[in-house]
Amino acid sequence: MPTADTEFSRSLEIELPLICGAMYPCSNPELVAAASEAGGIGIIQPISIIYAHGHDLREGIRLIRKLTDKPIGFNAIVEKSSKAYEDRMKAWIDVALEEGVRFFITALGNPKWVCEKVHAVGGLVYHDITERKWAEKAIDAGVDGLICVNSRAGGHAGAKTPEELYEELKDLGVPLICAGGIGGPERYIQALELGYAGVQLGTRFIAAEECHAHVDYKQAIVRAEADDIVLTEKISGVPVAVIKTPYIERVGTKAGFLMKRALRHPKLKHYARMYYSLKSIWQLKKANAQGMSYKDYFQAGKSVDEIDKVETTAEIMERFRAAHGGS
Repeated sequence: MPTADTEFSRSLEIELPLICGAMYPCSNPELVAAASEAGGIGIIQPISIIYAHGHDLREGIRLIRKLTDKPIGFNAIVEKSSKAYEDRMKAWIDVALEEGVRFFITALGNPKWVCEKVHAVGGLVYHDITERKWAEKAIDAGVDGLICVNSRAGGHAGAKTPEELYEELKDLGVPLICAGGIGGPERYIQALELGYAGVQLGTRFIAAEECHAHVDYKQAIVRAEADDIVLTEKISGVPVAVIKTPYIERVGTKAGFLMKRALRHPKLKHYARMYYSLKSIWQLKKANAQGMSYKDYFQAGKSVDEIDKVETTAEIMERFRAAHGGS
């Protein structure tokens, strides 16, 4: 039985090597704080904090700090979709650093500038990847570890199984975090036994009491099975894992001909992604807040197989802790 003491948990000084992943719109301050307070680490998603939950970023971080003094992290999507967005993200990271955040998870773009900022104050940066070529680029940029997004993940899933990803990346010399398909202690322990230094969960924490997701979203997760998870291109232009619903069945899962052309075009792809992103932000916010009769889709991963009830974050984390025999 693997212990909870891994290179990842030691470096962050957390009890369990378990991340409550950043989710739009589900990463409200209370959930982030609860995950850290219960022994893992919660990740701030700035767009969620600001636009879904109505907090100024600094005040949102300070609210989390009132609820826990344990380590928290910050999600930085660093794709250069526009200079305005890049400037905004730089300002957000500065705020997070000023408020004492020292663990950052980057995604989509080149994390080099984030590494420089964070390393200057002794922090750590991990980067989302789905295959080796992106992992090598991230390591060249200076990241300290990798979030290995596999084919069982919710949202933007990878194409490879947890086992395939680990074999592909295990020689890179940095801690690897298994992201995708883990909803309970059994697959958590399997990931650690395989050699991962930790795990990242998203879907499991949507069905947590502290998450402000609508009850319809939580119950959809509780009722769903792995076979109910399908990939749709109609959210962001690339495959996203969602729960199959009557809406998804009605509109289909493939992007139209013109949007596919735009997504491949060197000058148009950023605008096409921006269109999808803005549309999905609005739809997800509405679904999260107003429930089933208003929803278009619910993002979730194949970990729904292990989720059979809504629980407090402390109860969820206690079951993972007990998997180590109480260590």
